[in-house]
Amino acid sequence: MISFENVSKKYDDGTYAVNNFSLHIKEGELLVLIGPSGSGKTTTLKMINRLIPLTDGYIKIKDKMISDYDIHELRWDIGYVLQQIALFPHMTIEENIAVVPEMKKWDQTEINQRIDELLHMVGLEPETYRKRLPNELSGGQQQRIGVARALAANPPIILMDEPFSALDPLSREKLQDDLIELQKNIKKTIVFVTHDMSEALKLGDRICLMRNGGIVQTGTPEELIQQPANDFVREFVGIDQSQEKIMDIREVVEPANPGEMEHLPVISSQVSINEILALLSEQEQLAVVDRDEKIGTIDRQGIIRILSGRMEALK
Repeated sequence: MISFENVSKKYDDGTYAVNNFSLHIKEGELLVLIGPSGSGKTTTLKMINRLIPLTDGYIKIKDKMISDYDIHELRWDIGYVLQQIALFPHMTIEENIAVVPEMKKWDQTEINQRIDELLHMVGLEPETYRKRLPNELSGGQQQRIGVARALAANPPIILMDEPFSALDPLSREKLQDDLIELQKNIKKTIVFVTHDMSEALKLGDRICLMRNGGIVQTGTPEELIQQPANDFVREFVGIDQSQEKIMDIREVVEPANPGEMEHLPVISSQVSINEILALLSEQEQLAVVDRDEKIGTIDRQGIIRILSGRMEALK
């Protein structure tokens, strides 16, 4: 879907924000770009929709150079969600959502149906929120509208630049959970920038860890935890030293009836991180046994919730 080939961004003073960056982002994948301040993650994101021009290399979307797209059409087909929510303050919620569909000259009936569909999708009742102004909404509600606006014209790609980092912890966790559920339904190609490893572990299908404008390691959350490329990755992920410690997974077990668990591999409720990740790399679900009784199931998202929770606790 999106391919970077030897992409660099060099500034006039000779410094590189991004240097020789090569990566392929698959269609329908949620890829997280993460790294310390100055690692180049936001610059990499903004080069996709040509907000920042690249210096060397090339970026392709669907095997077409981004330089070959009309700039307006390129950006209309890429949703963009910022940390600074950036809703138009003097426009109603429905007007904010309708901006790109109107530019693309959608029929008004189609636009109205899309506004209702999106408000329902992000958990806001259309009759209640359509006519409100952004300053009448909480930060979390405004960010939901930001997501809805990014999805308005049904673009195949969504760019998200630290979209939840300015929110309070409860709103942030809720929106993370909502994004996971939303992505199951919409299956967009999402590039998500964050500086928070717990957020990356929770959301990412894959994580690209950057440093000094380059890629240190790219892999699934499990791969970064189990197979860190070097000491920098171990330190950034922050849980390498506890991989063999026993953890209690009962808090994230999903209830299930015996019939649903009959053919699943079985694991104890008290296991090491390495043990459970190894099994979940081969199986979508495991049956959990506590005191010789099957108490439910666990999947990849359940274990990632535990890991991200541990990292939040260490902050």
